[in-house]
Amino acid sequence: MPSFGDLFTDTRGDERTMRVSYHPERGAVVLSLWSGPVCRGSFRLAADDVGRLRALLTAIDADAARPAAGSGGTTATAGGEAAAEATEVIQTGDVSGTAHRAALPILPAPRVA
Repeated sequence: MPSFGDLFTDTRGDERTMRVSYHPERGAVVLSLWSGPVCRGSFRLAADDVGRLRALLTAIDADAARPAAGSGGTTATAGGEAAAEATEVIQTGDVSGTAHRAALPILPAPRVA
């Protein structure tokens, strides 16, 4: 097992989990999706992209901490006026140019008979 990692439970339950592990020998963070004891899929994130992922998760965390729209959450402006917080997300569907791909090193896997 890697020396760094954590396990997260899916909000839907049913023994769904996500495991996150760091593999310094490959320069990768692996996110794997599990259903009970069976791995259903994995994603290798280049260690160089962890900062971008962290920035995104930090922005999501900050947004989730704000009061929800319609719950009376307002902020005061410099003139003392109350302004409703903007929480609307506009989905454009355009995801071009957002991926930063880098080839991970290929390491031989030990074979077990």
